[in-house]
Amino acid sequence: STLNNAGVGINIVIVNGKTGEVTKTGHFDMYGGEVKPLITFLNSIKDGSIVLMASFDEPATKLDNEAKKLIAELGSKYINSLGFRDNWLFVGAKGASKKDLFEKHTKNDGEKNAYDGWPEFITLTGCIPKYLG
Repeated sequence: STLNNAGVGINIVIVNGKTGEVTKTGHFDMYGGEVKPLITFLNSIKDGSIVLMASFDEPATKLDNEAKKLIAELGSKYINSLGFRDNWLFVGAKGASKKDLFEKHTKNDGEKNAYDGWPEFITLTGCIPKYLG
């Protein structure tokens, strides 16, 4: 079924690492919105939670160092290089000791974009190991 719970910017799903239950979702407009609600959301994530993030349209304009630090602490290695209209997918975890998580990033590059002004879409496949939760 359609949930209609995604939007422009960064879309986030929080999953209980033990039960697999979705505990929280959110989307944060990083072009026309404010970063504070994203920071509040990131600070509310509990240890043992699996965090799934996906960009849509524009994920980076309003991202500040505090938000980037919080996302890096979840295991992202590309958050500091995320730019205007980049495509980005990330699966991380709060409190995970391993940081070799799932992440893909495609830069917005006018010379190489697959679509008029937009980078190629990306997919991320795999199984999330239990140690993340």
